[in-house]
Amino acid sequence: MIGTFPLDTPELEGRISPALEAVETRLLQVVNNADETINPPTSHLAEAGGKRLRPVLTLLTAQLGDPQTATGEKVRDAGVAVELTHIATLYHDDVMDDAPLRRGAPSAQTVWGNSAAILTGDVLVARASQLVAALGPEAVLAHAKTFERLCMGQLHETLPRPVGTDPVAHYIQVLADKTGSLIAVSARYGAMLTEAGEETERIVEEFGEKIGVAFQLADDVIDLTSDSETTGKTPGTDLREGVETMPVLLLRQALAAGELDAAGQSILSTLSSGDLQDDAVLGDVVARLREHPVLARTREMAMAWADQAVAVLGGLEETVVTGTRERLAAAGTQGAQAEAAVADARVRVGQVREAMEQFARLLVDRAA
Repeated sequence: MIGTFPLDTPELEGRISPALEAVETRLLQVVNNADETINPPTSHLAEAGGKRLRPVLTLLTAQLGDPQTATGEKVRDAGVAVELTHIATLYHDDVMDDAPLRRGAPSAQTVWGNSAAILTGDVLVARASQLVAALGPEAVLAHAKTFERLCMGQLHETLPRPVGTDPVAHYIQVLADKTGSLIAVSARYGAMLTEAGEETERIVEEFGEKIGVAFQLADDVIDLTSDSETTGKTPGTDLREGVETMPVLLLRQALAAGELDAAGQSILSTLSSGDLQDDAVLGDVVARLREHPVLARTREMAMAWADQAVAVLGGLEETVVTGTRERLAAAGTQGAQAEAAVADARVRVGQVREAMEQFARLLVDRAA
């Protein structure tokens, strides 16, 4: 178990779990470092919990580089920074969606109002930026580009889709920007800060982006199939909020192609004209979507993106060994000491790859 993830990697757990605990401690310090007026809203969502999947991924990929720095302060601070950035986006999302709950607790804007919730998210982005600033200019640039993508993805979801744009392709890009980009940079930071090598950075970054898309597609399924007691959300909340997720977009794609069945046409009609604020109407359309093939297709898409993420890891061992040799050569390490370090890197990359594959499966198995 690493954090909330039941990864069957005992040796990795021994190395990573203490660092993850340190990340959690530091996170709670950072969100509570102002005063009695500011601390309650800035600490609200961090203290409500969360999967912490982004810091877990940072700590996992850090194991691909220099073992002396893999759980050091820079890697831990990177884990805190990506989680802070993620939490900040939740404050903003909840204002935009007018969501009453987040992680089983009242959302920030229901407690302190929209303006305070927006400003709280901004404060957390600023604090994340301060942490990243200490990691060097490459990390700063990566964080800035990622935050731009987060905002662009949200804008593309919020503004009308351009006429003639395929709704499914447009939505996949939104997911890649809104979710995949931050998971991708989380993975990249671990490799970057331990000098695992540029090609290793590229591989784990691509893995992160693809698994981010898979994660959100799985969430689209869960939004329709879960029960409120488990998630704290009413099934179909996205529909009620006017967010068209993949199952609905697949219906629209089929309609545009002249291939939509009568059941799908009926669902779209209800979505267009029905009062989704009425629990009975919402419950009826959710029930019909559960029975329609688009739900199974969305689940299959999530699994396919997870499979693509895992496939990206195919060249990981070679790139890690190359990066290790380059790092050792730059440090002047030679002979038996260098070969022992390379042998250790081969063991670690095998463990990390196995853990990342498990990580990918766990994120989509929630929708099974």
